[in-house]
Amino acid sequence: MKILWVKSDFLHPTTKGGHIRTLETLKRLHLRHEIHYVALDLAEQPGGVERSCEYCTKAYPISHSAPARGSIRFGMQLAVSLLSPLPLAVSRYRSDEMRRQVETLVGAEKFDSIVCDFLFPATNMPDLGATVLFQHNVEALIWKRQMDNAVSPAHRLYFSGQYDRMLRYEAQVCRGAKSIIAVSAADVHAMRSLYGVSRIASVPTGVDLDYFAPSARPTPNADLVFAGSMDWMPNIDGIQWFVEEVLPLIRKRRPDCSLVIAGRSPTPDILRLAAKDSRIRVTGTVSDIRPYLWESAVSIVPLRIGGGTRLKIYEAMAAKIPIVSTSIGAEGLDIRNGDDIHIADSPAEFSERCMALLDDPTGRIRMADIAFSIVASRYSWEIVSRKFEELL
Repeated sequence: MKILWVKSDFLHPTTKGGHIRTLETLKRLHLRHEIHYVALDLAEQPGGVERSCEYCTKAYPISHSAPARGSIRFGMQLAVSLLSPLPLAVSRYRSDEMRRQVETLVGAEKFDSIVCDFLFPATNMPDLGATVLFQHNVEALIWKRQMDNAVSPAHRLYFSGQYDRMLRYEAQVCRGAKSIIAVSAADVHAMRSLYGVSRIASVPTGVDLDYFAPSARPTPNADLVFAGSMDWMPNIDGIQWFVEEVLPLIRKRRPDCSLVIAGRSPTPDILRLAAKDSRIRVTGTVSDIRPYLWESAVSIVPLRIGGGTRLKIYEAMAAKIPIVSTSIGAEGLDIRNGDDIHIADSPAEFSERCMALLDDPTGRIRMADIAFSIVASRYSWEIVSRKFEELL
């Protein structure tokens, strides 16, 4: 096949779950198909264009500026967005130049499939009716959960406005697309219920088993680890909830319990968690997440907000680390509570599940081995990419 793939950014540095899912899928499709990749060339992703040859036949970079969150320019963009029908998460990546590039390519080439990767670049697609929408999340649900967990009336008002905009925009795009590829059966059900779409199917989340599997089972030097981008609001909310509500309960029984928060671009609030507690370590951006998984006893996924599926769970399973997650954290994944993972939603239950694993090294190994056998047999990226290929 000849495939036109359109995304809001390039895939290196690979620091987000969406980057990983797209990169691992495209690397395998690229072995068998001709991939033309159109994406915005963002200043915060140096080297992204140069490394695109790893996953595409030809790349078409579009110069674009998406101001960093917290900057003056972002504040101005935020103010303007309050008067726009588009949600800010979409309007940040609107590009007339990208739309023209896609129109030119479609007019000049004969593509067997056109893929819009994520909802955000859909505003730049000239013909959604000819486009397969690759939906990594149900974006409106993320905003609704942020609204429901808002820390102040002002935050709730802002999230409510963005949720309303996202709900309308996502409905319009999903209904207009040729078809939709989701990342879980749960997301398929949600989009059918919310938007009345019928041309939709899902591919599972995958994991690079050879990369994450440890050569030997190391002795843990940290009790708990949380791995994820620390400038993403669901991750920030989740780890703050854990530190404020769950960790004190664990410390009543295990006073020296340590926590490593490993992920890129931690916000000042996250950095303050470590400044106030010597047993909490915030790493910032790391070149390799695996040692932080391998050298911890338990991986935690305390998310209260989010959508799609969390690659971090299958990565921990491949790394042979047992996991405690909230229901939202493990949403859409093929898991069995109490068998290959522990699911807990209240602070008391989450702390109890963590303690059960910390106190039982044999139980940790048993759960980790069961989880590894499941991801190894069902969720390699080769299996996932073949499913994606079939849907196209």
